[in-house]
Amino acid sequence: MAAWKVIIADDEPIIRAGIRETVDWPALDMEVVAEAEDGEEALEQAVALRPDLLLVDLNMPIVSGIAVVEQLRRSLPECRVVIVTGHDEFAYAQQAIRLGVDEYILKPTNPQQLAEVLGRIKAEMEQSWEKEKHLKMASQQISKNIPLLRERFCNEWIEGAIGREEALEQLRFLGLPQRAPALVGILRWPEVDLGRTVRPERERQLMLFAMENIALELLSPSPAVLFRDPAGFLCAFVWEMRDSGLFASIEEVVDRYLKLRIVAYAEPVAGGESGVAAAYQKAREAVYKEASVSPLVRRARRYVRERYADPQLSLEGTARAIGVSPVYLSRLIKQELGTTFVALLTQTRIAEAIRLLNGTDRSIADIAEAVGYESQHYFSTAFKKAVGVPPIRFRKGTAAEEGG
Repeated sequence: MAAWKVIIADDEPIIRAGIRETVDWPALDMEVVAEAEDGEEALEQAVALRPDLLLVDLNMPIVSGIAVVEQLRRSLPECRVVIVTGHDEFAYAQQAIRLGVDEYILKPTNPQQLAEVLGRIKAEMEQSWEKEKHLKMASQQISKNIPLLRERFCNEWIEGAIGREEALEQLRFLGLPQRAPALVGILRWPEVDLGRTVRPERERQLMLFAMENIALELLSPSPAVLFRDPAGFLCAFVWEMRDSGLFASIEEVVDRYLKLRIVAYAEPVAGGESGVAAAYQKAREAVYKEASVSPLVRRARRYVRERYADPQLSLEGTARAIGVSPVYLSRLIKQELGTTFVALLTQTRIAEAIRLLNGTDRSIADIAEAVGYESQHYFSTAFKKAVGVPPIRFRKGTAAEEGG
């Protein structure tokens, strides 16, 4: 550690020389880096040299010693201050105490008293420096371990082991949005978790890392965190639901660039911070079910997600696009998804409409057109049938909940 830097400020050269020459500065690990003969010069040197200790007289020309200390407290709050003065007045001492000076010494200075004062200040500065060093090391260690701490926290949250207050406190500490995520998503790589992979461990880890990068890129700029759950699935908390087909896009991009078949699913979080565990369980159940869905049906569903805004989208057009007959595709969708093509299309459109109603101030007519309905009336009828209330009441109810 370098020597502590000291500035001596006094308008009397003999006083400055006396302080400089009667103190064994090297023994105190201190070095006098500058002297000043008035308050203005003392401030200029302090700003330029950033001393650890200032010895200053109260009665100096241009800028008084008290004014120097007041300004120093604003620009260099950590600098220690010893006042050396001929003023034995209570008012001056009071001001010095208010400004938090370390010592108030009267002239003529007693060399032994000055040495004792400086020795005590040196010990206190060393103690503060050690404390700051340990705090800095601890902060660096925490920063280095933030990804691990986030993963541990997220796993405790999906297990329901964390209450609301603790969750909010940890979110704040880990630099994440201080509220429940909008979605809990899971990326499942069946080849691995079913034990069917013949890939070396190094390649497997590289693929998982590449999947994480793709997911993070597609999820940005929304706040999101990725972590591995105890089963080894890649999970995500996403704080803004921008696109209802977001996780389907992750599947598609992973397939396109990595040639891996994964299953991705996201479940909206209901009930705030206490609803995270339930959303995770639903997402996990869904990815297991998704693994049994055939590539053909997945392609059809992806086609619907990409083109739901087209009012002319139909079973026939979708079947033609993926190269099968409408009857065969209809039967497959019913067998594997337990629903019809029309219900699948409606569900996709209504999910996107809910996102737009919650996250934008677009008009009902605009939203109807954006999700593929040719008239607002037809959209409102379909929305009420699916959700239980018309879109305008749904929006008002959401706003009322947020306001309350």
